[in-house]
Amino acid sequence: MAKLPVSEQNIITQFGPHKNYTPKDGYEGRDEPDELVKTHCCFCGMQCGIQLSVKDNKVVGFEPWMEFPFNEGRLCPKGVQRYLQNNHPDRLLSPIKRVEGQGFVPTTWDDAMGKTVSEIKRIQEKYGNDAFSVLSGVSLTNEKSYLMGKFARVALKTKNLDYNGRLCMVSAGAGNKKAFGLDRGSNNYSDLEYAEVIIVAGANVSETFPTLTHWIWKARDRGAKLIVIDPRMIPLARTADLHLDVRPGTDSALYGAMLKYLVDHDMLDHDFIDNHTSGFQETIDSVKDYTLEWAEEVTGIKKEKIQQAAELWGKAKTSFLLHARGIEHHSKGVDNVLGCINLVLATGRIGRPYCGYATITGQGNGQGGREHGHKCDQLPGNRDIENPEHRKYISEVWGINEKDMPGKGLSAYEIIEAIHRGEIKGLLSICFNPLVSLPNSNYVREALEKLEFYVCIDFFLNETARHADIVLAGSLQEEEEGTTTSAEGRVIRIRQAVTPPGDARTDTSIVLELAKRLGEEDKFTYDSSEAVFNELRVASKGGTADYYGITYQRIEDEMGVFWPCPEIGHPGTPRLWEDKKFRTADERAHFNPAPYKLPGEVPDADYPIILTTGRVVSQYLSGTQTRRIGKLVDQYPEPLLEIHPNLAYQYGIKQRELIKVTTRRGEGIFPANIVETIREDTVFIPYHWSGKKSANQLTPGTLDPISKIPEFKVCACHLEPLREIAPPSSESMAYASV
Repeated sequence: MAKLPVSEQNIITQFGPHKNYTPKDGYEGRDEPDELVKTHCCFCGMQCGIQLSVKDNKVVGFEPWMEFPFNEGRLCPKGVQRYLQNNHPDRLLSPIKRVEGQGFVPTTWDDAMGKTVSEIKRIQEKYGNDAFSVLSGVSLTNEKSYLMGKFARVALKTKNLDYNGRLCMVSAGAGNKKAFGLDRGSNNYSDLEYAEVIIVAGANVSETFPTLTHWIWKARDRGAKLIVIDPRMIPLARTADLHLDVRPGTDSALYGAMLKYLVDHDMLDHDFIDNHTSGFQETIDSVKDYTLEWAEEVTGIKKEKIQQAAELWGKAKTSFLLHARGIEHHSKGVDNVLGCINLVLATGRIGRPYCGYATITGQGNGQGGREHGHKCDQLPGNRDIENPEHRKYISEVWGINEKDMPGKGLSAYEIIEAIHRGEIKGLLSICFNPLVSLPNSNYVREALEKLEFYVCIDFFLNETARHADIVLAGSLQEEEEGTTTSAEGRVIRIRQAVTPPGDARTDTSIVLELAKRLGEEDKFTYDSSEAVFNELRVASKGGTADYYGITYQRIEDEMGVFWPCPEIGHPGTPRLWEDKKFRTADERAHFNPAPYKLPGEVPDADYPIILTTGRVVSQYLSGTQTRRIGKLVDQYPEPLLEIHPNLAYQYGIKQRELIKVTTRRGEGIFPANIVETIREDTVFIPYHWSGKKSANQLTPGTLDPISKIPEFKVCACHLEPLREIAPPSSESMAYASV
């Protein structure tokens, strides 16, 4: 494939991002909608209930859904504005194709499908089936996640399928499987209310999961102690009892030192450890030298604070530990997760009321999307693609010979590396914007330019799709029936509120048509999303993520059902492990040594400052949706470089001065935001922007050896003040990010 067919600015002028606002007097029909459709927010893993107002097949507003038990009508800024992606001027209304020198022009579905299938066949006949790859995403419903896994392995017959959950939950998933044999948070969030101590590690809850904050405040109102672990004084930390401002990349040292303190002062649940766990002695041996003094030197946290955190946790009768990407986006993310789990297991506070542990899911369907088969190493029901029994069962469900099922493929970033090596020649993507969301974005761009054919399914022309040969106009969440699974493990209904506009099609119909043209129509004979879900139920039966007892009707009647739910009539499982029987081979929870290791990069004379990245309240992931919603853009118009006043003073940096940030991968220029809420040795840039405003120009492709998650949260950088004050944020046009 060549470079962009026309200049990036020309593409942006035609396809955006452009900011969309509610009309001054609201959309016509807002006050007299044809119907209110009960569904869920399309953004983070909280999956808050919402009612969409529909008039003349258009979403014209929303109303709170007070009865939905998690958010009880509450919504964050993104949820309030999410309906504005419907009726958007950037919306793709037909398939488009690349024309050199012209850009992208509309084409027919027959032409787009024909070109796509002929290129798939050409590439696979010339280079082999695995030379064509798929990158999927977990803002898709469970049904579409399942469908993409089956499509890749049955219709494309490729092993090289992965998903953008590789950038989100895989370290948590791997750690949960090692410790518990099952990948799900152990509790629903209402258990937070009666916890005496809550640890929130690497999770900017107030900005990235605002409606979850309610449950933490309910606990606080009852006297709960709150410990926040983060290199920044995030909003939640401002009123915490204890803020541990950990040096990025040293989390496992902190958790190891806390575990040693619990052991040394016998703050342990010996009955639970002896009767329901294994690996304890090996684990405590691994931290025998982790003194408070050593931990202070490594983590940068005063030893008195580490001691206080350990004592609060150790003495509590009930507790809840939450973590998210802040501890998972590391080359040792799995170790960080296991370090947290070891603290929970040592005190035995799991599997009983108001005692829990949970990984906070970042993407809309980050939980369900990682359970049903569009990961490179996974089959539906969270089965292992290399396990012969698992392969045999799913092959029978799909009606194929087990020997024809591909094996384990490459993870998301490894697919990019394989494109560079010339091993992968073709790509299909859906619900994934790797040019913005993967690390080392200049390297990713070079890979896209090496592809012989790239086809994208999406409803907006995102930054990666600008490199496509064909773009198939797909559907928004509210344009198709389905289910998602919230961060609590609650399977919920996504209801179709409107149909796709113009000549756009539902994602499902696009994938089914491709499968038909590839000669596998008999394996994809679904007449509805419910039919896909019913096959998913059978495919998941007996797996660790067992949905078999969940039906659309039950979800409707019960406002969601918690998996595992192995049989019709089973009540579902809001709280795991109450029987103390874990899904491991010995039915015990497993302690795992998580020794401290250095991150992939550490500061040195050339790159003396730590750079970390993350999210802000008004933006979501790669910004494909939120950078097109006017009020969300206006709330946080551009990425800023957060820097402590003392570090700014060392460099002579003024507020909003432009700073060139350089790493071993590239450079970017960002206005300085001088704040006291960050460590003096660390700077922070949010990652939702593209092009010259992309934080991921700077981040490394270092991967966790187990989860293959990139190390977004720590790299070494150099700062150079440019002695020029940036124009006002409102004039930055960063949402377009040329």
